Amino acid sequence: MRLQEIRTYTTVPPAGVGGSFWVFVEVETDDGITGVGECYGIPFSADIATSMITDTFERYIVGADPHHLETLFRRVYSAGFTQRPDISMMGVFSGIEMAIWDILGKAHGVPVYELLGGKFHDRLRTYSYLYPLETDTAGNALPNEPDVYHDGDAAAESALRFLEMGFTAIKVDPTGPYSFQGGRELSLAELNRSEYATRRIREAVGDRADILFGTHGQMTTASAIRLAKRLEPYDPLWFEEPCPPDQLDAIGAVAAATSIPVSAGERVTTRKEFHDLLKAGVRILQPNVGRSGGLWETKKIAALAELFNAQIAPHIYCGPIAHAAATHLGFTLPNFLILETILSDFHNSVVTQPLQWEAGYMLAPTDPGLGVELNHNALLSHPYTTGGRLHLEMTQTPLGSNNSRLARELD
Repeated sequence: MRLQEIRTYTTVPPAGVGGSFWVFVEVETDDGITGVGECYGIPFSADIATSMITDTFERYIVGADPHHLETLFRRVYSAGFTQRPDISMMGVFSGIEMAIWDILGKAHGVPVYELLGGKFHDRLRTYSYLYPLETDTAGNALPNEPDVYHDGDAAAESALRFLEMGFTAIKVDPTGPYSFQGGRELSLAELNRSEYATRRIREAVGDRADILFGTHGQMTTASAIRLAKRLEPYDPLWFEEPCPPDQLDAIGAVAAATSIPVSAGERVTTRKEFHDLLKAGVRILQPNVGRSGGLWETKKIAALAELFNAQIAPHIYCGPIAHAAATHLGFTLPNFLILETILSDFHNSVVTQPLQWEAGYMLAPTDPGLGVELNHNALLSHPYTTGGRLHLEMTQTPLGSNNSRLARELD
């Protein structure tokens, strides 16, 4: 059995939830087995990303035995004389590698988790962001829709709705916007808004749900510590990526200064960068298997985390194929904590049969491979336009520590 051909597909989720576009691949063997994968967060337009995927496959992967994943990883990791973590290349490889695992599961007639050490858990606890009921294509609340991102009362009401669905953990992220300038000092208005939203959610859910607090790495060390001290009375399960991902000493200083566990990982790749996070004091790692180097590399990341008594909470702000791959991996990990999950009609529509979620938990797939296949008609119904938005965008405006615009919005 040899890897013979790759096909790429792009689509735009109409509600903007899970990113501005998704990039999927199908890899086919010379004996007719097809595997599916998803490349996450490549910081280029989707048409450029698909060209990168095709080029990488033709240079390093075509003709290879799909069992030889260690060799394939080293070839791509070292591409162009780099031999270091490269977030674009690893995004490319991760989706291809995901599809190869799907092939191997189908070839051997077992779910992928059986090839990664076997099923350790019977089901996986999941969490969700507090998403608005109605959004535009960028994922923002429509004009007449309560703004759960910035309105603490609306966030508390939304939290109760997600608890009714079965979730026992919800994520809130009220500190934006996220400026390209790197670490910045939050304004008093932003600090107050973040504290108020967290307090209102805790009052609403009591001890029925964990609160996960996201920040997307936008703060200086001092600002992150100020915010953490405000949040500690409400006992969040984690304080996510408080400083930019290139500021490891800062992240470590925040971790040492707060009782809230610090989490990070969606914007880094390979065991090297995750090891650096662990050494800095991060104790909840959040790899996205569509970027972190693939399932085999992420399995190694999880093994490293065990040595630091740290846990794995896979990041899933993406499409359903990477979600499926993270699910398989999560079932095999002794130090699995919780799995991000997006429940949306479009996520379900782009696969012929979605994985089974039940009352806050992901159930174990039973079909060979990843257990999901692409619905090409659904993908074609929402095509990507060349030059459109990137997967995620940052505000291209520097923000001062007073942030008067936000203060006026709060009034």
